[in-house]
Amino acid sequence: MPPNPVPDFTIRTLGPALVSSPLRLARAGGAGGQADFTADEERVLYHDDWATLRGHSTGESGPPPSMELAGPREKLYFRPSEVRAALVTAGGLCPGINEVTRSVTMTLLHHYGVRDILGIRYGLRGFVAEDTPPVRLSHDAVHNIHRQGGSVLGSSRGSPPVEQIVRYLDREAISILLMVGGDGTQKAALAISRALREANLPVAVVGIPKTIDNDILYVDQTFGFSTAVEQARTSIDAAHAEAKGAYNGVGLVRLMGRDSGFIAAQAALASAEANFVLVPEVPFDMDGPNGFLAHLHRRVARMRHSLVVVAEGAGQEFLEDERMKQGRDASGNQMLGDIGRYLRGRIRDYFAQHKVETTVRYIDPGYTIRSAPADASDAVYCQELGQNAVHAAMAGKTEMLVGRVHGRQVHVPIAPVTSGRKRLDPEHPLWRAVLQATGQPPSMKNAPA
Repeated sequence: MPPNPVPDFTIRTLGPALVSSPLRLARAGGAGGQADFTADEERVLYHDDWATLRGHSTGESGPPPSMELAGPREKLYFRPSEVRAALVTAGGLCPGINEVTRSVTMTLLHHYGVRDILGIRYGLRGFVAEDTPPVRLSHDAVHNIHRQGGSVLGSSRGSPPVEQIVRYLDREAISILLMVGGDGTQKAALAISRALREANLPVAVVGIPKTIDNDILYVDQTFGFSTAVEQARTSIDAAHAEAKGAYNGVGLVRLMGRDSGFIAAQAALASAEANFVLVPEVPFDMDGPNGFLAHLHRRVARMRHSLVVVAEGAGQEFLEDERMKQGRDASGNQMLGDIGRYLRGRIRDYFAQHKVETTVRYIDPGYTIRSAPADASDAVYCQELGQNAVHAAMAGKTEMLVGRVHGRQVHVPIAPVTSGRKRLDPEHPLWRAVLQATGQPPSMKNAPA
C-alpha cells in the first residue's frame, strides 16, 4: 500500500501555456453536447473515505490531498506544428502496449496535427543502438496494431547512460517524450527529465504506467492487469479440472508477481476454485504442524484434490541459494528463484514420504499472459491513457504519469511513484475475500518454539 504521509501531488510544467489548442471543444460550462476542456484547478481527492474528509473539514491539516484531473487543456505550451514527439516502450511485454501506441499516435496526428512521431525500437537501448533506428509512426503504421499482442516497437530491460539519451533527444529536436513502462521505466523517466532540466532543454516527459503486476504506487490500476487476471483465471480453471480428474490430484499454478500478489489474489477470486493462494506479502512456513504442506495434506485427505495458486515472488526465503547464483537482471532487479518448480518438488516428496499416492499438475502461463492481446477493459483504459498522456504533454506538463484514481484519470508526479511499489495489504478486504473464498487459514506460520 502507498506509504504515509501522502506526498505533494503538484505537477511540474515547462512554462506558461499560451498557445490555443486546436481541439474544437467547449470551454468549462459549455453546452452543445461537446466535451469541455479540463482546467488545472479541477482535481480528484486522493482519499475518498468519510473519516478522512471529515478530519480535513475542520481545517486542522489544511485541504485534503488531491490530484490534477487529466484531460485536454485549452492552452498549450507547445505549438503543434513545431512538435516532434517520441514514444518508447520498455520493460517486459504486457497486454495493451499496442493499444497505447495506437492511441498516442492517433491523438497526436488527428487531434493536434503533429506529423513527426518517432517510435523508439526495443526499449531505451533504441536511443543509442545504431542497428535499430526509430520508425515513423503514422496512421497506416498503427491503425490495426491493437489487434495484436506484444509490442510492434519491441521492448527491452535496462537503460543506457542518461546522458546519451539526453544527447539523442537534443540532437533529434524531440519536444515530447512518452515513456510506456513499469517502475524501472518510470525511474528512468525521472532521471531523464531531471537531466533535461539541468541541460535547460524544454522536453515534456510523460509516463504511461505498464505492468501486469499492478504494483505502481498512487494509481488504482495499471494497464495490462485486467487482461492478466482473465488469462490467469483460464489457467487456474484448467489446473482445477486436472486436479479433480486425478486421484489425490494437486493443481499448481505459478503466476507473475515478483513483489505484489495482486494477480494471484484476483485471479483466484475470479476462478473461485483455488484452495491456497501464496503471495509475497504473506509469509508462510513450508513444514511443521501449521505449515503449508500439512494444510495441503489435510485438504487432499478430505476432498481428494486441491488447487494451489502461487505468485512468483512468494516463498523466496526458501530459495536463497538459487537467487544468489542468478544475480540481477538488466533492470537491476534481484533474480527470483523458481517457486513453482520448488513447490512441485516439495509437494511430491512430502506425499511420497507419507506414503500417499498423489498426482501434481503444474502450469506456468507467464509468457502466454504477457503476450496476449488486451481484453475489452484494458483496451478502453489504454485508449484513455494514450489520449490523456498526449493532452498533458502538449500542455507542457512533465515529470508525471497518467493513471486512474477512483475511476477518473489524473496526473501523478513521477518522483513519489518511484519511491516504492504498491503491495497487497493483508489487512485489506481483498485479502480477506481471498481467505473466505479459498478457506485457507489466515496464517500458515508455526508458533515460535
